[in-house]
Amino acid sequence: MDTIKSLGELSMGSRLKRLSDQCMKNIQMAYDQHNIDFDPYLFPAFHNVAKLGSTTNAELFESLKTSQPAVTQTINKLLKKGLVESATDETDKRKKTIVLSEKGRKFHQKVRPVWRGMERAVKKFTQHPADSLIEHLNNFEAVLQSGKFLATVNEFIAIEMQISITNYQEAFRQDFYDLNIEWLETHFYVEDFDREVLSKPEKYILDPGGHIFFAVENNKALGTVALMKAGEDRYELTKMAVHPDARGRKIGQQLMQHCLDFAVENNYDIFLYSNTVLENAIHIYRKYGFVEVPVEPDSPYVRSNIKMEWRR
Repeated sequence: MDTIKSLGELSMGSRLKRLSDQCMKNIQMAYDQHNIDFDPYLFPAFHNVAKLGSTTNAELFESLKTSQPAVTQTINKLLKKGLVESATDETDKRKKTIVLSEKGRKFHQKVRPVWRGMERAVKKFTQHPADSLIEHLNNFEAVLQSGKFLATVNEFIAIEMQISITNYQEAFRQDFYDLNIEWLETHFYVEDFDREVLSKPEKYILDPGGHIFFAVENNKALGTVALMKAGEDRYELTKMAVHPDARGRKIGQQLMQHCLDFAVENNYDIFLYSNTVLENAIHIYRKYGFVEVPVEPDSPYVRSNIKMEWRR
C-alpha cells in the first residue's frame, strides 16, 4: 500500500517532495545517458546566469526565491566546475558579478537541446485535463515510475540534437528567400522591396554588419532569422521563418534563443516589428523578455503595428 498516495491532499507536501526526487532522478539519468556532467539542482542558477549575462549573488537570491546560503552553495559548485567565474563590477568595485566562463558558454550551447527535449517531455505528460492537482500528480508519478518519462526525454533530446544553428552559408541562400517568401504569402503579402532584400541578403544584411542564422537538420535549412544592424550595438530581429513541415518543433524559439544568446555575448540591444494578428508570435516574444514600445511614425514596415524591445 502506498501510504503517502492514499492520504491524498492531506500529504501534499510529502507527495510533492517525493515527486520532485523522482523527477530529479530521471533528469540526472538523462544527463548521464547523454554524457552531460551536470547536477539538475544547479539548473535554475546556471540558466539565470546564462540568460542575464551577468548577475550577482543578491540578484540570484531575489530571482530564484530561495535562501541566501543555498544560492551561495550553488554558485560555489558552479565555480568549482568551472562553468562560471566571478568578476569585479566595472561600476562598483566592491561588488562581485557572476558570469559564464568560456567553458560555461560552450557547455550552455551543448546542453540547450537537452533542456529543450526535457521541456517537451514534461509538457507532453502534464497537458492532459484532470479534475484535481492530486490526479495530475498521480498521472505524472505513474509516468515517472513506468520509465515512459525518461524514454520520452531521450526521444525528444535525440530530435533536438539533430538540429543545429549555423551562421549564413551560401548553400542556404535560396532557402533564406524561399522560407521568408512562403511566410509572407501565408500571413500577409509580398512587396517588391521584400523580394529585393531577400534575394540579396549580402547587400542588405550581411555587408552592413548584420547576421543571418539557419536551423539545419541533415543539411537541410528548416528555419532562418536575421539580425539587421540598426545602429551601434543595436540590431533588429527580423526575417524569421520556419518551413511549414517543421512547425510545431519549436525551431522558431531555438532561433530566437540563439539570437538572444548571441546578443548577450556581443552586448547587443535587440528590437523587432510585428503585427498583433500574430498572437502566438507576440506571446513568444513576451515570454523571451520583449516589451512593447511605441511605433515610430516613419516605421519601415507598412504591415507592422507593434514594436517590441528586448529587456534582459
